[in-house]
Amino acid sequence: MNKITVTGRTVEEAIDLGLQQLQVARDRVEVTILEHPSKGLFGLIGAKDAKVELLVKPDAIDEAVQYLHEIAGAMKLEIQVNRRETEDGVVLELSSKDDIGILIGRRGQTLDALQYLVNIAVHKPGQPHRRIILDAENFRERRKKTLEELAARLASKAVRTGRDVVLEPMPSHERKIIHTYLQDHPKVKSYSKGEEPNRRIVIGLK
Repeated sequence: MNKITVTGRTVEEAIDLGLQQLQVARDRVEVTILEHPSKGLFGLIGAKDAKVELLVKPDAIDEAVQYLHEIAGAMKLEIQVNRRETEDGVVLELSSKDDIGILIGRRGQTLDALQYLVNIAVHKPGQPHRRIILDAENFRERRKKTLEELAARLASKAVRTGRDVVLEPMPSHERKIIHTYLQDHPKVKSYSKGEEPNRRIVIGLK
């Protein structure tokens, strides 16, 4: 239910009753006053209550889901989107009976690009920004494990050779995974160098 019509003795009373029914905050609805209250003859005969229409505005996450369906539709894909809250933001899990690999791309590059576009599309200036994270077929967790294994292997190489190891450029959220994994390593340290989009990690001895 995203639109209701409510009556009350005053416009504000009608709005309050509608908000209670919809269980949303005032800033989540658009209000249209259909009828103003009137006292009628002698304050009794023909008196009318106020009548208002409340329309729930879609939030950023609803808009993001709709945006993803439109993009997938243009690619001839039928997708399902499940939503879950995390400390880092709202994760939208994409699934499909079709080959969803086309939405993931090489090393998640397409998924990252979609995530960037979705966040830009639904962010409204002046409103609180909720970070939206896209995932598909548990790619984010699988990629995290791959990067941690890579970090462990290259840290061992740095210790064995005594030389710095320079990784290929990668996005900031992937660099963060490697930095976090190596932050307590007893023998190596990691840092980033270069400018985006060619910023890369260097692993060297402490």
